[in-house]
Amino acid sequence: MQARQAERGALDYTALVVSGATWDDLDPLEIERLRRSIRENSGRSDAALLALADEELARVLGAVEMGPSGPAIRVLGLLLFGREEALRSYLPTHEVAFQVLRGAQVEVNDFFRWPLLRVMEEIESRFNARNREQELLVGMLRIGVPDYPPAAFREGVANALIHRDYTRLGAIHIQWHEDHIEIASPGGFPEGVRLDNLLVTPPRPRNPLLADAFKRVGIVERTARGIDTIFYEQVRNGRPAPSYERSTDTGVVLVLPGGEANLDFVRLVVEESRAGRLLSLDELLILNALWRERRTTTHAAATFIQKPDSEARAVLNRLVEAGLVEGRGVKKGHTWHLSAATYRRLGEKAAYVRQRGFERPQQEQMVLQYVKTHGRITRREAAELCQLSPDQAYRLLTRLTKAGQLIRHGAKKGTWYERNV
Repeated sequence: MQARQAERGALDYTALVVSGATWDDLDPLEIERLRRSIRENSGRSDAALLALADEELARVLGAVEMGPSGPAIRVLGLLLFGREEALRSYLPTHEVAFQVLRGAQVEVNDFFRWPLLRVMEEIESRFNARNREQELLVGMLRIGVPDYPPAAFREGVANALIHRDYTRLGAIHIQWHEDHIEIASPGGFPEGVRLDNLLVTPPRPRNPLLADAFKRVGIVERTARGIDTIFYEQVRNGRPAPSYERSTDTGVVLVLPGGEANLDFVRLVVEESRAGRLLSLDELLILNALWRERRTTTHAAATFIQKPDSEARAVLNRLVEAGLVEGRGVKKGHTWHLSAATYRRLGEKAAYVRQRGFERPQQEQMVLQYVKTHGRITRREAAELCQLSPDQAYRLLTRLTKAGQLIRHGAKKGTWYERNV
């Protein structure tokens, strides 16, 4: 019942008082760790917290609830400052696993029942020790391109700790595979959050008090748009976009793809930035998709950025104005692909010619030559021959029919065309 209420935003489990827990169950070293985190993240933390005494600091964060007989310890208090034995006793659901997997072989398999800030530090330390970095030279500027962007990983881990369902048994699993990192946490998305609106839905933390504490300490962005950071950092470092597609009703799974970085894409992003044009997340997502899929429609681009077609069209038009993208075709047959200049900057000059396709006279001659050789042609065959959509192929065949070069036979799916002799 508590888990269901938390999903609907009707209950903050981390605000509940833990029966039997006392101030002695909190570790003063963890309170000092929190103070250190505030100092280290001075640009985005609440520095006013540093002047408070321990009990007052815990009260202001919502970790304790002051009563006539002294502080009553909330779930948040144990998660932030609890001694390990207290966490095992009062919050047995809290556990974090760090695993390194090489195929079926498990190289590292460690589990932690520590306070959250200590867990964050340990996981980040292990991540930094394993995360390699390539150097890219752009002009006189050296750019580090890591296997996995630290900011994206940090936000992914923080989100797992903040939004997990602490009423549900099961550990948060951080798995380092050969070509990707997987971060899985118990509990599905909160009510109203879906795969198709992750980038645009208003923040809905399952544990608001915990989320606010992490923001005030400077662990996560105060804008509560850490999901944007995950996507932005991953894509601008020449990687495929993150994926939440393995998530279910009982668990959220974030996959950060690794493998070889697209250094030419990174160079393009850096060059645009140095020219005074900082690419937005929407622009990066569309450019990344065009690089991998080669072409897209306005509706497909809207799906990438999770916004209406009108907004996707506006983003695409901005990219056209910047000389990064070109449009082709009309109405329903309109598609978008990277420009010749962009393909040249990405080191694939020939790819532009393949994506641009054949010009109208070439298409017409190809169809007529096909009919001369095979006697007839269908719309599907014309589309495959000229690399067109079905609608574009239909208009091409209709144009040749009106010009008297082809004769149409049949109807609907049985339609075919032959040479007019």
